[in-house]
Amino acid sequence: MKTEINGRPFGDEPRPGQCLRTYLRERGCFGVKKGCDAGDCGACTVHVDGEPVHSCLYPAFRADGRTVTTVEGLASPDGELHPVQRRFLDAQGFQCGFCTAGFLMTTVALDEEQLADLPRAFKGNLCRCTGYRAIEDAVRGVRHTEAPAPGESVGRSLPAPAGPQVVTGTARYTFDIDVPGLLHMKLLRSPHAHARILAIDTAAALRVPGVHAVLTHHDAPPRHFSTARHEHPEEDPEDTRVLDDTVRYVGQRVAAVVADSEAAAEEGCRRIEVTYEVLPAVLDPEEAMRPGAPVVHDKDAETARIARPRDNVVGEAHGEIGDVVAGFAEADAVYEETFRTQRVQHASLETHGAVAWIDDDGRLTVRTSSQTPFLTRRALCALYDLPPEQVRVVAGRVGGGFGGKQEMLVEDIVALAVLRLRRPVKLEYTRAEQFYGATTRHPFTIRVKAGARRDGTLTALRLRVVANTGAYGNHGPAVMFHSVGESMAVYRAPHKKVDAFSVYTHTVPAGAFRGYGLGQVLFAVESALDELARRLGLDPLEFKARNIIGPTEPMLTPGGHEEDLHIASYGLDQCLSIVRRAQAGPPAEPVPDGWLLGEGAALAMIATGPPGGHLADARAALLPDGTFDLAVGTAEFGNGTTTVHQQIAAGELGTTVERIAVRQSDTDVVRHDTGAFGSTGTVVAGKATLRACRALADQVLDFAAAHLGTSREGCRLAPEAVLHPGGRLPLKEVYDAARALGLGLAADGHFGGTPRSVAFNAHWFRVAVDPGTGEIRILRSVHAADAGKVMNPMQCRGQVEGGVAQALGATLFEHVRLDERGAVDTAAFRRYRLPQYADVPRTEVHFMETADAIGPLGAKSMSESPFNPVAPALANAVRDATGVRFTELPLTRDRVWRALERRSRTRRPPGSP
Repeated sequence: MKTEINGRPFGDEPRPGQCLRTYLRERGCFGVKKGCDAGDCGACTVHVDGEPVHSCLYPAFRADGRTVTTVEGLASPDGELHPVQRRFLDAQGFQCGFCTAGFLMTTVALDEEQLADLPRAFKGNLCRCTGYRAIEDAVRGVRHTEAPAPGESVGRSLPAPAGPQVVTGTARYTFDIDVPGLLHMKLLRSPHAHARILAIDTAAALRVPGVHAVLTHHDAPPRHFSTARHEHPEEDPEDTRVLDDTVRYVGQRVAAVVADSEAAAEEGCRRIEVTYEVLPAVLDPEEAMRPGAPVVHDKDAETARIARPRDNVVGEAHGEIGDVVAGFAEADAVYEETFRTQRVQHASLETHGAVAWIDDDGRLTVRTSSQTPFLTRRALCALYDLPPEQVRVVAGRVGGGFGGKQEMLVEDIVALAVLRLRRPVKLEYTRAEQFYGATTRHPFTIRVKAGARRDGTLTALRLRVVANTGAYGNHGPAVMFHSVGESMAVYRAPHKKVDAFSVYTHTVPAGAFRGYGLGQVLFAVESALDELARRLGLDPLEFKARNIIGPTEPMLTPGGHEEDLHIASYGLDQCLSIVRRAQAGPPAEPVPDGWLLGEGAALAMIATGPPGGHLADARAALLPDGTFDLAVGTAEFGNGTTTVHQQIAAGELGTTVERIAVRQSDTDVVRHDTGAFGSTGTVVAGKATLRACRALADQVLDFAAAHLGTSREGCRLAPEAVLHPGGRLPLKEVYDAARALGLGLAADGHFGGTPRSVAFNAHWFRVAVDPGTGEIRILRSVHAADAGKVMNPMQCRGQVEGGVAQALGATLFEHVRLDERGAVDTAAFRRYRLPQYADVPRTEVHFMETADAIGPLGAKSMSESPFNPVAPALANAVRDATGVRFTELPLTRDRVWRALERRSRTRRPPGSP
């Protein structure tokens, strides 16, 4: 075979059946990404003789005699970026960047006609992070990045430091490295929802050429642990083994085969013979709590930290403020209804995976797609009795997370294989495995009852919540507790009551997901209050505004007030003002004839960090060339924390971001960080960075003043020097002078994540609904966000837009469906239906004018919170248009159509057809 790849000739033959994607990656073209295995996402798009193709579907042998161009080949030989690459940089048309190469390669090939119809042009490319607006702006040549003066970077739209690497395909994600002697792992998974393994025969698998080992529960440590990663692991149930002799859901791993190739490992899995004793299973959480239901985890409650194992209740919360019976008796109107939310997949384009090896010093090194490298190291040490200094965990650039990578789902089994074989081992989930072998958002059933007086004053609010945590508890109790926190605390009512349960079933486990339970319960609460207002004849938004807590009021839930949670800045009133202005505006486009018009809004409050402490350490140092080094532990996966940390550092050190080098997400080179979850990248890790850089600035100025024999008050930092009354002292000379005295100019910063503040969001939609088909068309979408001091407006806007887009997917069509056996039957993007470019409207994003008293430089979190008000706002708008209150998500076209048909039938006069 002879082919030209990015201008270089290659003559080696592909393996039988090899696709072009793996052929290219094996030859160092790591910009070609694996996202779906099926030609659905476009992350692997390359050009063959100038035509874009999905290389995961393109047989490698067909490239014989052809010219192949990948994203690495777009720039000119002298390094000049292609105009499309430059436009994506200027617009920052990416977040995690995993899909960016595919979008670039598609865009480069578009002609004028295709550029005029981007919804059609991008139908083969998916992005999970951006919401697509930034991608469109990049295609259109809209510039968003700024170049502020030294020391003035905070509050400006600075580009991501890894941007040039993202657009050239040189940013290194988990598997974008060449590891000599690499072995490949594949997993055998359970076909049963509940079964005991009586025997495993691995002899035939071991005879497959290239197979090195087959690991079963006999090889796994006996310890139980939680896949959830939190700073305090005692918060989570310990119900999981690396490999278990009992399987509890269809898709649970049974054995691992390690071989020279993926093909050999897969063949080894096919040849393992397992004898199961099939056991009764329970798939519904309400049934699981009933007497006589099959027990998912028959363990000791105290040692496993399970609330009531025999009742399948992993965690529960009960509490009451006042007397809700009396509160409902005082009400002039009461609304009560049951709402349901579905399973949703995180669908990060980079699947779960890890590669590990033993380094030259005999240490276990794990490179993984994780939001929590330090907590993963801690868990591996506990599992395998290793001291921390013998384990290194590295997170490269992470291709999306959304909470799904706040888990240890692959690192444990890969480490087991490496420790056994002393060889490098790789495990990379397929897209199908991501659906049935990773975690999902928790399905919720929420019974809500709300009462109010005729004047619109809430008298009582009651919730009964059942969260289906699936076969393993990991985040179950924490998600359940959080779901009934701020969702109730944001409203002032004298009588409140909560009964909440996190329940085991024999289904795919649920875990952390953007919003951490709040989105599910807010769908119910915000919908119920909207309906209650209508019963009282009041405007729903004014009704809610009358009952929200004020800036000095306590945040009360029936579970009690968390002492470290404060309203350190208040922008909720401003958020509601934005919505009111949107309501008064005209439709963004005309309503089609016969369609029904409606509008609706919802609001949300969320804590800017998890309870119980979230730790971050940072270290800033002056380097020999007069630039600065910043070491932070938080991971980068499109959340933009690297950019914000650079901005904070540049502002405190009086320099530009180009002079701040950031090291992160490597347990060997940075200090402890709990992880990039719970909206903490800016408000916790950023505060540690702020403290480190302030301390370093003081050190540098104190030393320079002493060295010069002048007053400290007369000195200040400039980009390359310390300015003083007599002139300027270059920072290089400051470093050299300090070193001559045996001093290093470096400082540490720490923040423990407490106290915490709250962020506010509100969303408003104007929609049209087609009664003949059930289609919902969004005419206008407006989001108001109280993020405190906005550190990077362009980047923060992207976080909001991405959160809204992801929430629209969960509201309109995303649904991880299970069959009657409990098996996932939507294990591919083409069956699951992610939001595409054509599905996502442009959302008008407004930031409130507030400054937080707790967050760094007045900032608050804004990564999770935009997701939460979207579903109820859209449901309220559809209710306004149709008169039908939808109580179950997603609002699919067929579900809406059936409801409208039922309503029309009940309204037909007798004798009508």
